[in-house]
Amino acid sequence: MKAISEAPSKVIITGEHFVVHGAWALAAAIPRTVTVEVEEYPTFAVRSELYRGPRHAALRPLGEVVEAMAREYSFSPKVRVSVRSGVKGGAGLGSSASTMVALASALSRLHSLGLGIEEVVRLSMVGEAGVHGHPSGIDPTVCALGGVIMFRPGSTPRRLRLNRTRSLLVSFSGETRSTRGQINRVAEVRQKYPGLFSGLVESASAMSQMAADRLARNDMKGLGKLLSFNHAVLSNLGVSNESLDRLVDASLSLGSYGAKLTGAGGGGSVISVAPEGKQKRITSGLNARGYETFRAEIPVRGVRSWLES
Repeated sequence: MKAISEAPSKVIITGEHFVVHGAWALAAAIPRTVTVEVEEYPTFAVRSELYRGPRHAALRPLGEVVEAMAREYSFSPKVRVSVRSGVKGGAGLGSSASTMVALASALSRLHSLGLGIEEVVRLSMVGEAGVHGHPSGIDPTVCALGGVIMFRPGSTPRRLRLNRTRSLLVSFSGETRSTRGQINRVAEVRQKYPGLFSGLVESASAMSQMAADRLARNDMKGLGKLLSFNHAVLSNLGVSNESLDRLVDASLSLGSYGAKLTGAGGGGSVISVAPEGKQKRITSGLNARGYETFRAEIPVRGVRSWLES
């Protein structure tokens, strides 16, 4: 018997970095998924398309989640974990969070624990801390819940209700990055300019609320303007780079309403909103310039798991 779990990836629409320091952020699950299979085995083992052997540094957080859950719920940590990912690592799309959420959900299903979303998120944070250091928790929350949510550490997530689907364009800059390093960079700015940073945190919360209002009303043009302004703030904070700025510029030049980096920055991906009649042309134009781009329709469902014999 094995348990299988599938979790979506995510984009942060507004509020990244500031959410770590208490701001509200707006984020959405997107339909690029990670699938994890778990089954009892003579020892702990990991199979992954990207990495070989459970001792690979990138796979250690998986073992930490398994061990933490085995201790808490009194089952054997001797399992084989198989990971299939449709999410590019280091692209700012929450690949690690999607994997940890899917793993915790699969272990819950395998051992009939009946864990709810909050517990799945809490346990996945064991692995996320190993990857990112001091994450806010937004990534696993979005991957577990699905949909579009307003998130702030310590507060109950607020689900944004949409009357129909919306589309975002997601483009990869071609450069991967370390979330931990970018979080540390922003923490240095906070330490150097505490008053200014506190004001930016409050402004980020207001920006996220405005973005949520425009998304809910399907005012994609208004949302785009907020995205571009948000990118300028993040760029001045030092978490953008030339590749991201060029990608944002290309998105706008091709006709997008607005665009910004998503996630930690320093590489990774850009999200943009475009007129419905121009989405295919803009996607083709960005792909032609070497930026791997796809359309992500939101909302999508969160993590799900099942058993197979």
